[in-house]
Amino acid sequence: MSTDGHTAPIRSQALLTAWVEEFRAQGDGVAGTLDVLLQDGADGRDTGLVIVRLKNAPADVYMQPRGYDDPFWEATLTARGDLSLMPYQLASLAAEIVVAGNLCTFLQFKSLEWDRESGLRGHRAP
Repeated sequence: MSTDGHTAPIRSQALLTAWVEEFRAQGDGVAGTLDVLLQDGADGRDTGLVIVRLKNAPADVYMQPRGYDDPFWEATLTARGDLSLMPYQLASLAAEIVVAGNLCTFLQFKSLEWDRESGLRGHRAP
């Protein structure tokens, strides 16, 4: 809870799903699988988790805000073992990573916008 008595905005699975669909509607294709999962925060709240399962590597990219009251996002790239690739495969993997980076940037922007609008809603007279 913030010091002014208002709780920080929560980025739930439903909210993140809407943002991911908005990102997809802009035409940025994700080659692998894109999921938004329910994630329980430290206090049991649904904080959401975005996962890109890469098509061109045995790896996933997990995206989430750095913390409960933090509008900045981070991406974690998980890899399972060494990977030998032909040049075109490496280029395909690089393109997937670029799209994942674009999605993470988009989610951070939406998060900042959501926080700003939530603060305005919380301070308006009824």
